[in-house]
Amino acid sequence: MTGCRNLLATARGRLLRSGSLLLAVVFGLSLAGPSAVWAGTAAGAAPAQPASLPYPILFVTQVPIANDFTTIGSTFGNQQATLEAAGRGGDLWIRYPDGSLKNLTAAAGYGGSGLLTGAKGIDVRDPSVYWDGTKAVFSMVVGAPLAQNDAASTFYWQLYEITGLGPADTPVITKVPNQPANFNNISPTYGSDDRIIFTSDRPRNGQPQLYPQRDEYELQPTTTGVWSLDPASGDLKLLNHAPSGDFTPIVDSYGRVVFTQWDHLQRDQEADGDAAAATPGQNCYYSNPVGQLPFGTFNYSDETASATYVLTDRTEVFPEPRTCRHDLLNGTNVVGHEFNQFFPWTLNQDGTGGETLNHIGRHELAGYIPASLTGDPDVYDYYGQDPRFNPNAVSNLLQIKEDPLHPGTYYAVDAPEFTSHGSGNVISLTAPLGLSADHIAVTYVTTRTTATGHYREALPLSDGSLIAVHTSQTGVEAGSGFASTYNFQLKFLTHGPGGFWTAGALLTGSISKSVSYWDPYNLQSFSGQLWELNPVEVRPRTRPGINLPGLPAPEQQVLGLAHVYLGDLQLYMRQHNLALIVSRNVTTRDDADHQQPFNLHVFGSSMVTTGTTGLVYDVASLQLFEADQIRGFTGGYGSVDPRPGRRVLAEPLFDPPAVLANLPSAGPSFSVAIAPDGSVAAFVPANRAMTWQLLSPSGVPVVRERYWVTMQPGEVRVCTSCHGINDQDQAHQPAPANSPQALLLLLQHWQILSQQNQHLYLPAVAQ
Repeated sequence: MTGCRNLLATARGRLLRSGSLLLAVVFGLSLAGPSAVWAGTAAGAAPAQPASLPYPILFVTQVPIANDFTTIGSTFGNQQATLEAAGRGGDLWIRYPDGSLKNLTAAAGYGGSGLLTGAKGIDVRDPSVYWDGTKAVFSMVVGAPLAQNDAASTFYWQLYEITGLGPADTPVITKVPNQPANFNNISPTYGSDDRIIFTSDRPRNGQPQLYPQRDEYELQPTTTGVWSLDPASGDLKLLNHAPSGDFTPIVDSYGRVVFTQWDHLQRDQEADGDAAAATPGQNCYYSNPVGQLPFGTFNYSDETASATYVLTDRTEVFPEPRTCRHDLLNGTNVVGHEFNQFFPWTLNQDGTGGETLNHIGRHELAGYIPASLTGDPDVYDYYGQDPRFNPNAVSNLLQIKEDPLHPGTYYAVDAPEFTSHGSGNVISLTAPLGLSADHIAVTYVTTRTTATGHYREALPLSDGSLIAVHTSQTGVEAGSGFASTYNFQLKFLTHGPGGFWTAGALLTGSISKSVSYWDPYNLQSFSGQLWELNPVEVRPRTRPGINLPGLPAPEQQVLGLAHVYLGDLQLYMRQHNLALIVSRNVTTRDDADHQQPFNLHVFGSSMVTTGTTGLVYDVASLQLFEADQIRGFTGGYGSVDPRPGRRVLAEPLFDPPAVLANLPSAGPSFSVAIAPDGSVAAFVPANRAMTWQLLSPSGVPVVRERYWVTMQPGEVRVCTSCHGINDQDQAHQPAPANSPQALLLLLQHWQILSQQNQHLYLPAVAQ
């Protein structure tokens, strides 16, 4: 075996040298010795480090912003292009293999130093390299106030491409055509078909009254999800609708879009604060005098621009109340629900198949999971007492990157949501396509303490080395203004004590700048060392294929029994912006999930799945909720004027095409009956986040979904179970493979509906 490893190491070295030779041809590099540092860096950069790398590194510089709440380095709300959130004076840089540096935006005629006004005031972020390594796409904001009190202009992050990356080239920057204007478009990456995949704060349907979408936690502006653009035609698609935001998508070696989604499906804490102010004794962590609402939250009647509202209406129906709402929880066995995590998600490049990475979730990653109710010994808090494959718990996974030498191995940062600008500890996990989440383990790459500082944006390189953005600061951010206590710089990581990696030599030395700009009312001035962020390796990569998964065999069989042609069904759904969700047996659930009712029985049938001899819960229907942007707020303290934008609330499904196409149900609105074999099927609106819960015969929630999930028009999304199974269900059986009866009933209803209403869809031409 040792000989095999040596042969592999030798082969890898040959491949790396071949890659360097290819890069030398592309960029005109000399492999015999270091090339000259571009003259324009002399004033702005200290001598670069001589350590050689196989390929150049693109990165950006950023004026330090000490405030870590919805600013450019924050974990969320970082998409804003205001002067307070992002500043001006950043640039796009490249570090060549010999250590020399080049300011690409300056060489292309963008930006500058000194007083930045008008088009000179730029900031840059999120470079991503094209498949052949010869160009890159990135985000840039262009514009700053022309003078003091010039508050007329609004600035946005927009997408740009750069060519001419070689040392002797004059770089050329062009704005990506046909992208959403007057919105913030960030974190771009190239798709396998040359579409650009990115995140944006454009409303999911483009309607201005919904801008900005406000997150579920702090009511702050956030991104609306992952988008895909064909720059040539302007074809724009929403791949994933995220009520609290999506971040830093990449396309991995399997062709999957991998990104971080902020999952915060809980009731509005600001609304609870208002309720506490309105109701004595319900403090919900706020101590405002009764009658002085701190936030002024309220519900609009609908999402339209003409929606009405009553400032005292803060009704919420899903999920269960938060722990502090004793007024709502008293007299029940329901435990208050809080939920807050940044976890890895994947999509196919057409937006279908969205789920957490390899179905990994709380039961594989979290260190603590609370029970949803009391009084059932089978439903209990998880705190590490149950055996699982992964021994290393994490809280969040941010800034995900794939290892170029080990497909399916991903590096990320586990960081708190505040106080450290999205920096924390580096972790890795190996999750190749098809590996069960029950067999994925987290590796702590850096120590779990902050003794060696804070890390973000760990980047595995093609020579096996690892670099990261690092600050030597071991505590929380304690600065203000430009005086950040975090000195983010790019560094090599080396093996340290205990087998952990630790920050070593600098990649760039130190890059400094002196700039000033109007904010617009005050002159902001900075002179000193800039932050270095967003590193990416400039190298050719194999372009992955695009996954086009087919319909599984059990569902194909049902379509055959119903004499329904899949093309007709999908055409109908696309015409009405619908998707179809199917679950084969909702009584089955993953064997690790003891935090919600464990043993389930379909009311009125013999279908039951149990993992213990304890309580068995009857379930009769699945209630569906859609993400509606109807929560507004005034800012509180007597203000009655709504602030711009709205937050998402989970509302019972009322999308007219979906309601029309589904089977009528005697259950609560809107719900669909569970078939005798445990299956459910329903039409749901596409391009809108959805969630759901299983109900008892009397309409009491039994098992609740904890995530928002988005479907594409025409998509048939098949799940085997209520809480998807990794290896086995609670009865130690594999995932169900039955042909779902509920789908057959729904298709028969759809056929009758289509015959009665010929105008509802146009049949496929070829069958």
